[in-house]
Amino acid sequence: MKIYVGNLPWRVDDAELEEMFSPFGGVDSARVITDRETGRSRGFGFVEMADNSAAQSAISEMNGKDVGGRPLRVNEANERQPRSGGGGGGRGRF
Repeated sequence: MKIYVGNLPWRVDDAELEEMFSPFGGVDSARVITDRETGRSRGFGFVEMADNSAAQSAISEMNGKDVGGRPLRVNEANERQPRSGGGGGGRGRF
């Protein structure tokens, strides 16, 4: 299951994001999304967990949790819809 994690403190990196979710079960991947031009965090990321029940527990426990003075927004990631208006190949992505 892919989990969206929003409102991350700017200092959080991939390793710290993985560390935050590992107590709930095996983390397949954890990635903080960065700006292409500056390389700075965009304040959100994604965590993938193989076990759906562990992922649901992580969502329940981590949503609203204060990290670095910011309440996290954590939920199941929705597949990204293709943008309208003539761009891209039309493939839905996360």
